[in-house]
Amino acid sequence: MEYKDVIKKVTPEFDKAMQYLEREMAKIHTGRASANIIEDLVVDCFDQKFPLKQLAMISVPEPRQIVVQPWDKSYFEPIQKAIAASQLGLSPAAEGAVIRINMPDLTSEYRQSLVKVISKVQEDTRQAMRRARDDAWSQVQKLEREGEVREDDKFKAKDELQKMIDNYGKKIDEAGDRKKKEISE
Repeated sequence: MEYKDVIKKVTPEFDKAMQYLEREMAKIHTGRASANIIEDLVVDCFDQKFPLKQLAMISVPEPRQIVVQPWDKSYFEPIQKAIAASQLGLSPAAEGAVIRINMPDLTSEYRQSLVKVISKVQEDTRQAMRRARDDAWSQVQKLEREGEVREDDKFKAKDELQKMIDNYGKKIDEAGDRKKKEISE
């Protein structure tokens, strides 16, 4: 095995971390309604946990409103509780067989809390990438100790891993800056 094989193996881990970042950023609402905001909320229903998208149809009939229509009436109350208990600051309102969620106005206080959430998601993504890099670096060091990789190649691998971290770090910053700009508008 060469050090390049180890680097090829770590690249999908970095891509997974970026996908996580994109998914989490999509959930952070900017005053406009989007099904992404609530579709992965965990609902405790019949002593099991389900993502909301498995229990209801989610639609966006207006730019600032989300409508949740449970597949079964027995899901109604657990879904409403899950939305109200979420950290999203949403207030679900029961209206017949549906739950309506009107998106709150973005106050400056709420914008600041969203910026903190964005920063936390960015840091979580960086940590995941650092863990993947450290695992790859440990594998390269092990290969070098076993004589499968030369010492020069070990340091080439270290440099390549650091370049990857730097490149992905820029992408993380760009995604965060885009979302922060959306929030401030």
